[in-house]
Amino acid sequence: MKIQRIDHVGVVVNDLEAAKAFFLDFGLEMLGEAEVEGEWAERIIGLTDVRETVVMFGMPDGETKLELVKFHTPSSEKGIQPSLNTLGITHIAFAVEDIEGIVAKMKKKGTETVGEIQQYKDSYKLCFVRGPEGIILELAEKLK
Repeated sequence: MKIQRIDHVGVVVNDLEAAKAFFLDFGLEMLGEAEVEGEWAERIIGLTDVRETVVMFGMPDGETKLELVKFHTPSSEKGIQPSLNTLGITHIAFAVEDIEGIVAKMKKKGTETVGEIQQYKDSYKLCFVRGPEGIILELAEKLK
């Protein structure tokens, strides 16, 4: 028995169209979209009256995927927007090339940076950006 890889990361959003546009602009490929409901979904998720839209995105490396989920029912009672010191999972990190170019492109689309592009020792340039629904991405460019 062994772990093979991370298959996907799931992110629950309210504004699915804005989140889809954000990740398409970022450069991910939409693999599919489906409506999910019924007893089997309720048994997996542990909720009742489940009706959701699921959108799957592929990474350029073809390995890991990103899943966006919009719950139509039941709705979340909390509208929490995480910060980088919030307990739990706070961000998704992407290895990128040309971090300055990516950040400039994202800013033109209205994405805000959490801080600034900074260099970590002689190994990485790093920057955090905030997308729709408070989703935080870490961009990491490995230095030669």
